Amino acid sequence: MIGLLRRLRSAGVLGLNCRNGDYILQYNDRRHYPLVDDKVLCKQRLLRENLPVPELIGVIGLMHQTSRINDLLGDRSEFVIKPSRGSGGDGIMVVTGRRGDYFIDSDGEMIEQDTLEHHLTNVIGGLYSLGGQPDAAMLESLVHFDPAFSRLTYHGVPDIRVIVYRGYPVMAMSRLPTRLSHGKANLHQGAIGVGIDLASGMTIGGVSGNSAVSIHPDTGAPIEGFQIPGWGRILEMSARCHEAVNLGYLGVDIVLDRDLGPLILELNARPGLNVQIANRRGLRAQLDAVDALGDRDEPPEQRAEWSARQLGEPPRDLLVQALS
Repeated sequence: MIGLLRRLRSAGVLGLNCRNGDYILQYNDRRHYPLVDDKVLCKQRLLRENLPVPELIGVIGLMHQTSRINDLLGDRSEFVIKPSRGSGGDGIMVVTGRRGDYFIDSDGEMIEQDTLEHHLTNVIGGLYSLGGQPDAAMLESLVHFDPAFSRLTYHGVPDIRVIVYRGYPVMAMSRLPTRLSHGKANLHQGAIGVGIDLASGMTIGGVSGNSAVSIHPDTGAPIEGFQIPGWGRILEMSARCHEAVNLGYLGVDIVLDRDLGPLILELNARPGLNVQIANRRGLRAQLDAVDALGDRDEPPEQRAEWSARQLGEPPRDLLVQALS
């Protein structure tokens, strides 16, 4: 085990303790956390910064409001329910249609209104929130993913996680829903993590858990060599989030809507480190490269261009050898 840790450190892999102590603690002022941890507040801030997000249908924060969900939805048949202060994808319910008095979820299952209202009460009661604190249920428009992804997803919307350090995108991956993840782009629930070359926006291979995968298990499509649409725009949007929430180390989650293009789904003040496994490379070299720039006053578009030019995909042999 000690030998493995040494090899990973030599390969530039960032561990949790180092991430927390050297980057999150140093560059993320805790007074800004509530803005990111609360999805409603975060969405409102991003809108003020003219950053595109999925439409907010409404917020249900009181138990007696759950029975009036139809008044809030109007004639909408598609929507997503999210805990405002949830994490890890828990508590998210995706509704793709209605049939009579029933709602239809992303797996095609029929849901009675009583079941949906019960789910809302669980959200409000804090079942899925950080620390189990009382929460609110956010109702958001359903994203219709870009058809370019049609062969790389199963019953869900793939997303893109970009790690941004001091305003510079430093690493990115796409998370592809699978049958195992029930159509959710959540790695812990079985989605596939796919590394992305910052220079080109081209996928460079995938992982499921800690195992490398080359094809999507449900569609049979190859994972490597897929061009992410609108890659330059995605990097620029991610860079702009640094000023929007005043965090020096954050994760930006973006989805590609077929009609609206890139939309920011949410931000994360404590992004996980799976992105290194997906890219089969450590984060340390990219973070060091940004630190070597010193303090610069550059606009987001220039920071995005620098990242694409300087932090493109290098050889991944070191990390592969460290894990072998």
